[in-house]
Amino acid sequence: MNQRAHIHQLSAQIREEALRLGFSGTGIAPAGRLPEEKRFTGWLEQGFHGDMRYLERQAQKRLDPRHVLANARSLIVLAVNYYTGERPVERPMQGRISRYSWGFDYHSIMDGRLKSLLEFIQVMEPSAQGICYSDIGPIMEKVWGARTSLGWMGKHTNLISRSLGSWFFIGVILLDLELDYDTGENDFCGTCRRCIDACPTGAIMAPYVLDARRCISYLTIELRGPIPRPLRSLIGSRIFGCDDCQEACPWNRFAIKASEKRFYAGEEDRMPDLAPLVRITPVEFKRRFRHSPIWRATRDGFVRNVVVALGNSGRIEAVSPLQEALQDPSPLVRSHAAWALGRIAIEVTAPVLDAARSKEEDPAVLEEIQVALGTY
Repeated sequence: MNQRAHIHQLSAQIREEALRLGFSGTGIAPAGRLPEEKRFTGWLEQGFHGDMRYLERQAQKRLDPRHVLANARSLIVLAVNYYTGERPVERPMQGRISRYSWGFDYHSIMDGRLKSLLEFIQVMEPSAQGICYSDIGPIMEKVWGARTSLGWMGKHTNLISRSLGSWFFIGVILLDLELDYDTGENDFCGTCRRCIDACPTGAIMAPYVLDARRCISYLTIELRGPIPRPLRSLIGSRIFGCDDCQEACPWNRFAIKASEKRFYAGEEDRMPDLAPLVRITPVEFKRRFRHSPIWRATRDGFVRNVVVALGNSGRIEAVSPLQEALQDPSPLVRSHAAWALGRIAIEVTAPVLDAARSKEEDPAVLEEIQVALGTY
């Protein structure tokens, strides 16, 4: 068998094994420097990445995978469908959680499949060297996916597939082998701008340009400090991530339910009651979420999000749990609880805020209490 025929056969075997392992789609692209360099560096220069400083530190690796794996020649980009059906109807005093984190942590599921596929390749090609990444390495998975047949980059900056919509995780295997390469998918967004119009905070500044600093997913997951006051009311009841741009996308009409049962969860994991989450301890947070993507938000960040959602509910029933949050060990939680109480009938919450002010020592919390009372 000549070299070209061998490459063709190996590529076909990789795709077949990926399907057997449970991947929903496979794309293959040649490794090299991405032509999106100017766009990416410009995005960083404008500060659209917020506090995600690792994006700056890893810029060269992200632009050229050969800085990650010497002699890299191919990237296998793999999709795993996580769509598990319609969102439950939201009731008062419940929090919204992004669909991708309803079930078991996808990193563990994806990592296992990626490693199994790499082991399969190394049985076929014992000298092959490879590295697997599932959203935690210096690889721009979505950009590389858009250079294969998997899909195209939507205007919301998520990868869209004609057969899956956008409800899928992406993993990458970086290889030092030459393979058969895909022809990239066309962009089928056309003149549609539903994702742009649906964004609650206006984070999609222009087609294909996301200001992460305004994105609710960034604010509720990546941001470790206080959420900017002008954006808090726009977060609504979202306590971990946001799916609005994807839910607005017409291509998600073609989504099919995932075969992976670990992505499915009960209503309490999809739309939890807010009040009990205010008093979750670090130990309880670890026990409940250590196998969930929610773990990334940290306990204090997650409870911060919960109290913001309680404030946005505007309901009197939220006062009692928010009063508890004003005594939380974390100044981050206390400061957002003060803001949240200011969102509810001030004639009810003013005595609570006054009492907290007399005992509070943290300057940031005191400022939020004064703002809530209108005395700042």
